[in-house]
Amino acid sequence: MTNLLELYVKLVGLVLVGFILGRKLPNTVPNRLGQTLFWVGVPISIVAFLRQADLSGQIWIAPAIAYLAILLGAFLAWLGIKGQAYFTDTIPQQSTQGSLILAAMVGNTGYLGFPVTLAMVGQEYFAWALFYDLLGSLFGAYALGVVLASHFGSSVRSYWQIAKAILINPALWSFGFGLLFRQVQIPTVVEFCLEKLAWFTVALSLMLIGMRLSRLNSWHSLPQAGISLVIKMLLVPLILGSTLPLFGVTGSAARVIVLQMAMPPAFATLVIAETFNLDRDLAVTALAAGVMALLVTLPVWLWLF
Repeated sequence: MTNLLELYVKLVGLVLVGFILGRKLPNTVPNRLGQTLFWVGVPISIVAFLRQADLSGQIWIAPAIAYLAILLGAFLAWLGIKGQAYFTDTIPQQSTQGSLILAAMVGNTGYLGFPVTLAMVGQEYFAWALFYDLLGSLFGAYALGVVLASHFGSSVRSYWQIAKAILINPALWSFGFGLLFRQVQIPTVVEFCLEKLAWFTVALSLMLIGMRLSRLNSWHSLPQAGISLVIKMLLVPLILGSTLPLFGVTGSAARVIVLQMAMPPAFATLVIAETFNLDRDLAVTALAAGVMALLVTLPVWLWLF
């Protein structure tokens, strides 16, 4: 309970600071901060936290579970759309269907999932969250997510550009470097500075979420966004979380996986929605409502698992 309260103070406080700054600062600031974190901050934090992470056990099963969660979310969202059509005789527009499925598929397992995992489980099991995000959510969003978006949307984008965006992702390269760098002995003062820089990046990531939320002001799509959030943040973690012992994943490792599955929709869903002309309002509403809903659902998952 103490850890949870401390997390809420930091989480809400830093997001609120970012929200206030987002209202005051020029529009270019969040973009530049995001680029700095993407190219510099997040890679450094991955290298730093990997040095303290435990890579033993069935850690490679984390991305496999991530793909199961993504596919289950997409399937349940598809069932929801079919159920709405059957019971109400109304079918959402193609663009709305695409955004609804995307929001139910991919979670914010990086910028939000990492700090939550570090606070509630610790650095020892951080690698489970890292593998889930970089080898699961990333490809789920920019591979399967893009395929679905191109089907439901009206914009066409070169698939080579999508593949290139994945291949040059610095987080993936820093992940590989971090695995090798674990074996290198460095001075204690350098290790200390590296760890503090990593935690500073986590704080900036939460502030960036607040800055982006400060520019989201659409709520009329809340009922449909609620369908995606129930699937993404409740049904998928409950169904797959209950089966984790069958995969041999228990204890703190299972807690990390459940927390990652229970994260709200990723900002990548908004990027994809804008690129392929999906329902942007639905994507925006799901993002904002999901971050607020996390404050309610997080204690539930910690209690259940």
